[in-house]
Amino acid sequence: MPETNRIVTIHARPTSLAVDLSHSAVLVIDMQNDFGAIGGMFDRAGIDLSVIQKSVPPTQRVVAAARANSMPIIYLKMAHLPDLSDTGGPDSPHWFRHQRMSVGEAVTAPDGRPSRILIDDTWNTDILPELVPQPGDVVVTKHRYSGFFKTDLDARLQAMAVRNLIVTGCTTSVCVESTIRDAMFRDYVCLLLEDCTGQPPFSNSPSGTHNASVTMIEAMFGWVTTSEAFIGAL
Repeated sequence: MPETNRIVTIHARPTSLAVDLSHSAVLVIDMQNDFGAIGGMFDRAGIDLSVIQKSVPPTQRVVAAARANSMPIIYLKMAHLPDLSDTGGPDSPHWFRHQRMSVGEAVTAPDGRPSRILIDDTWNTDILPELVPQPGDVVVTKHRYSGFFKTDLDARLQAMAVRNLIVTGCTTSVCVESTIRDAMFRDYVCLLLEDCTGQPPFSNSPSGTHNASVTMIEAMFGWVTTSEAFIGAL
């Protein structure tokens, strides 16, 4: 990464934020077929994909602008081993929650290939084609909501001298908020781009979950702004 400081000031909430681009990276969290594509896990479960799909174009613009400014792009991908040994087993809350979503079930991908729900190295866990990683991007596979849980994300960020995380991805109140909380505990400065994330209205949760998470992140765990404000600052 460049050794010279490249500091920009971004209009954000609760305060404007000075960010050194030479020590910053963009996180793209779980923007994969199981969560954002027709035929993926959410779609098969009858979950409305529209809020996630709406976040794709601004995320594309952010990623392009970040690449143009030599910022690392780090993709987090939620995926389990084929034998499901990393789900925690029948006594795990993680196992219980995901069994209801048919994790591991054999399915046929929209392109006709055999696939499995939320299993690594299948169509289901591929990054959405609009956001496919480019050479030089980093992809970190995780098996819990937080990108820091039993992954090498922290080590990779330290190796790149990253202190500021520009956060995009889905879903707002689950993997995005979990990752931001864990990042803040490790003293990373997190800037959430609120139009680059989304929270579907799950049947057992209120539709205001997205707004609640954004409010909590702004109040306690980081800063919040928009893709337009971030790109404009660059």
